[in-house]
Amino acid sequence: MFTDTHAHLNRLDLAKHGTLQTALQTAKSANVHRIMAIMCDFDEYDDIQSIMHTPIDGMTLGMSVGIHPCQDTLKQVTAERLLDLAKAHHVWAIGETGLDYYWSKDHINEQKSSFATHIHVSQILKKPIVVHTRDARHDTIDLLKAEKAEHGIIHCFTEDYDTAKKALDLGFYVSLSGIVTFKNATELQDVAKKLPLDRILIETDSPYLAPVPKRGKPNEPAFVPYVAEFLANLYAMPLENFAKITNDNFDNLLNQYV
Repeated sequence: MFTDTHAHLNRLDLAKHGTLQTALQTAKSANVHRIMAIMCDFDEYDDIQSIMHTPIDGMTLGMSVGIHPCQDTLKQVTAERLLDLAKAHHVWAIGETGLDYYWSKDHINEQKSSFATHIHVSQILKKPIVVHTRDARHDTIDLLKAEKAEHGIIHCFTEDYDTAKKALDLGFYVSLSGIVTFKNATELQDVAKKLPLDRILIETDSPYLAPVPKRGKPNEPAFVPYVAEFLANLYAMPLENFAKITNDNFDNLLNQYV
């Protein structure tokens, strides 16, 4: 069975399925038994929290609480507000947060301040932090070090091995998405080969970045097995072994401070 550690369930394209419950049942039929729904802005909280109550037999749902670095609401981020939203048991992680200089260089100081606040909340609640980084690898690692962050995920990893090694040395897990399956992702595939198996996670980042052979279509949690299958082949191991490894890794991440 598979865990999708990063999916935007409130943003799924439901044209194919009709309802979110059907989409989740399709994922369950693909042996996806656990999904973490990711929050990116305050106005998503209620919708995602309601999704947590979607009845799918054999499916476990959790969520994160956080503000994406490209959101206009960065200035509204306070530790008190995040703590209030994130204290529920079904909130597994803090984020996604981080730094994104690809889409936005106008508010770098606000991004850094928000990122640091998320880290502090993660430390208070002892819940992992979900980190987004794009065109900001050095500042991301520097801030994680400065704030003594040691419990979380670098999600949708696309950076070089040096960045991966620095994140691993801090105690972070590296999550790979459908991007690793792309034919032009040879550098990322080379990085993936060097990662320790006990620190790898898999995700869809759905509805974005559908893996081969679904590339170009709206992504969904049912497609995370394609990411797992590609990586299992990359590591020359049976798919069921790799699925167990990544499931155990996510268990270890969530239970680090339990």
